[in-house]
Amino acid sequence: METITTWFNGLEPTMRVYWGIAIFTSTIFIIQMVMTFIGIGDVDAGDADFDLGSDASDGTLDAGGTLQLFSVRNIVNFLLGIGWGGVCLSAYVHNQALLTLAALAVGCLAVVLFAMIYKQMRRLEHDGAFRIDDCVGQVADVYLRIPGQRRGEGKVQYSFGGSVQELAAITEGEAIASGAKVRILEVVGQHTLLVEKV
Repeated sequence: METITTWFNGLEPTMRVYWGIAIFTSTIFIIQMVMTFIGIGDVDAGDADFDLGSDASDGTLDAGGTLQLFSVRNIVNFLLGIGWGGVCLSAYVHNQALLTLAALAVGCLAVVLFAMIYKQMRRLEHDGAFRIDDCVGQVADVYLRIPGQRRGEGKVQYSFGGSVQELAAITEGEAIASGAKVRILEVVGQHTLLVEKV
């Protein structure tokens, strides 16, 4: 530990800043990656987003279609690029102003590259995911009786990719008893199906 402290104190002030940013953000980045892989790092705060040309309007609840520009994850990626950019480029760029600009450019590049990687990861995660709009026109089984004339909701079970989805359903016709087969006509609201008896 004393050797590391001696090495760090022997660095130029600018290099101390770059190394400090690189080490700190690398630690945060590794924690974020571990949390992402175990499924608890998905939520990220941010108000400003811009589109990366994705198909976010495909009916899923996938938030990966937009890149949140001002988010904790992107700030960490930006600082990670600055820190390691400054450390790695210091051997080649000796002018401090140019080194700072180069490190900032690496930081911006890191944000874009990691955004593309996260976008691809989300796309893989959601490929094969159930989309409620895909069941329109399909046949489902009534699980709980559906009241007639839209007077209430029942439940239908729809088989998708080896799993069974249980969804709320209404009908405009007569009440439909449990066990009956129904055809899905449309999606009403976000999670309710309009059905008719087959």
